[in-house]
Amino acid sequence: MKILIVDDHPIVRAGLRRLLAAEPATKVEEVASGKAALSGFREGRPDLVILDLNLPDIGGLEIIARLKIIDPAARILVLSMHDDQIHVTRALRAGAAGYVSKTVPPEELLEAIRRVAGGRTYVEHEIAEELVLSSIRTPPHPLEDLSSRDLEILRLLTQGRNLVQIADALGIGYKTAANNCSQIKVKLRAASTADLIRIALQHGLADYDSSLPPVR
Repeated sequence: MKILIVDDHPIVRAGLRRLLAAEPATKVEEVASGKAALSGFREGRPDLVILDLNLPDIGGLEIIARLKIIDPAARILVLSMHDDQIHVTRALRAGAAGYVSKTVPPEELLEAIRRVAGGRTYVEHEIAEELVLSSIRTPPHPLEDLSSRDLEILRLLTQGRNLVQIADALGIGYKTAANNCSQIKVKLRAASTADLIRIALQHGLADYDSSLPPVR
């Protein structure tokens, strides 16, 4: 079994390597960015991708969508610090076959890896329970109506990216990026880009500090 680990933290990648060392006939490759993940997937065609959502260039939700375009049968297990409803549901809707948090016990992570690699699905027990309960007792999430592309644009805005940089990161035209941003404002009833950034920060979409210039 070929596994591609996508995480920008060396400690996480090393820990996964140690955990997988006991698995028979397993070959592990690792990359630290979204762009490298896409290249590594095209070249190696792994049986399983273990993907972090917090990447320094392209967000994990966008990566899931792109991997499924490359290969609709791609098997993707998200391993993330996020365990909230919006990240979990968006990842699964984008095409991930499994989702576990980085606080999951090693034995449960191995179970998730085996099940997703074997063609099944897996959601961490506590996350699955919370998803069921939240669907019953809580109102819709404020970001529920946003697409994965919308969420990625919000994430990039929190990094200080302007529309030119966002368009380049997503591989779309400037006009498309501007139109998407305007549509997000309508969906969230935001009057300005600053309002969008504030909403994104409130809901945990800011993953990284950035040295890029502020949004104009």
